[in-house]
Amino acid sequence: MTSAGTGNWQVRETESVIVGNEALLGQSHQLVAMTRVRNEALILPDTLDYLASHVDAVIAYDDASTDETVDLLRAHPKVALIVANQAWERDVDARKRAEGRHRGLLLEMARTQLPHDWMFCFDPDERVTGDVRAYLRGLGPDVDALRVRLFDAYMTAEDQAPYSSDRALMDFRRFYGPEQRDILMFWRNREAIGFAEGDGRTPRGMTSVKTDLYCQHYGKSLSVDHWEETCDYYLRHFPYETYGAKWEARKGRAIHTVSDFGNPLHEWGEGLFANAVPMPAAK
Repeated sequence: MTSAGTGNWQVRETESVIVGNEALLGQSHQLVAMTRVRNEALILPDTLDYLASHVDAVIAYDDASTDETVDLLRAHPKVALIVANQAWERDVDARKRAEGRHRGLLLEMARTQLPHDWMFCFDPDERVTGDVRAYLRGLGPDVDALRVRLFDAYMTAEDQAPYSSDRALMDFRRFYGPEQRDILMFWRNREAIGFAEGDGRTPRGMTSVKTDLYCQHYGKSLSVDHWEETCDYYLRHFPYETYGAKWEARKGRAIHTVSDFGNPLHEWGEGLFANAVPMPAAK
């Protein structure tokens, strides 16, 4: 196990490093994005095009995808580096512990090969609204990390057409649950900030964290088929007590009249934000 900021992560035998746009390497960047992905070919083209308007470069960890995810990453001009893992870890606990190592490896590679002012840690089904680059430029030096207010989009009886890769995901759905999770997505490139094995998407070592901006999350609303696949995924690959039981109960319930927590749905905007229900965020 490594501690935050020590720089001890290593590429393993099952992993290979793929160079995307080599011209991005060694350049100084304002904002670099990092992500872990697996089988995201459906939404990845739009994700990368969305990122292209906000970030200077992308570094990704592909966790043994069986679709075209790696090829899509490699072809996009904003993707600088990909760590491609060829061996899917079937042990639930081992895979959970590995998340911190994966992100720690990406962060260290970015610091040495993609010098940057800010890091943006994202999932492919998330869309942060607003002018991210301008917002970060306006933050004072006393703020070293930023949490973003995330809301889940839902399918309803009137809005359940499946997502297709030729569409923009931003504003794809009409209704959102009021449950607000504050997710740490941005942090400055400071040596004290880093990941330890077992961490999720939140690094350690921040001293001053601000909460602002908003994020649309589409993990529950791409299509009815994707909803069912998500339920099965959590049942098969996550601890039953904390994830599996919850998602087992959600099978067959992709179309919503209220949120998964029984709260009224709202259109994106001030009405949603005014009715926000704070929720604990996974680390």
